[in-house]
Amino acid sequence: MEWNGDAYQARFDSIAAEGGNVHGEADLVRSLTPGSVLDAGCGTGRVAVELARHGIDVVGVDLDASMLATARRLAPELTWHRSDLTALDLGRSFDVVLMAGNVPLFTPPGTEAALVAGVAAHVRPGGRLVAGFSLDRGYTLEAYDAHCSAAGLTPQARYATWSREPYAGGAYAVSVHRRA
Repeated sequence: MEWNGDAYQARFDSIAAEGGNVHGEADLVRSLTPGSVLDAGCGTGRVAVELARHGIDVVGVDLDASMLATARRLAPELTWHRSDLTALDLGRSFDVVLMAGNVPLFTPPGTEAALVAGVAAHVRPGGRLVAGFSLDRGYTLEAYDAHCSAAGLTPQARYATWSREPYAGGAYAVSVHRRA
């Protein structure tokens, strides 16, 4: 699927201009007090830019060239990589690896375990993988938790929203898993 990064970003710019909070993902990640974050599936860099604005060392990765072109235009000082997350190897680890914006749902069916393994390999000991995605498109929490477990991560928290509303079932979840 090809995206138009500028059009995608314009949607969030419009929400922000109308007073909406477009930084829920960044707010949750900041609450974990990371020094470094890998924004896996960073899109136009909306979350990465906000985290960097707060002094966090951020690296963004996405497969879509149009999304990355927008990210590079908005924040040329940040590090952006074009890569398939299932084969990701940045040669470093991070305090938090973030998959916001339904990243697992944009992975070809059958590659979800490789996706989780690819990003989890970048979670440092004691670090966290944070992911939020819709549950009504075929990828279940049970499967995600199993993929996290296989990658050496244990569940730490689960929310219904990025603003940390308690999860009690529903069509969306934000999961926090930790590496021992």
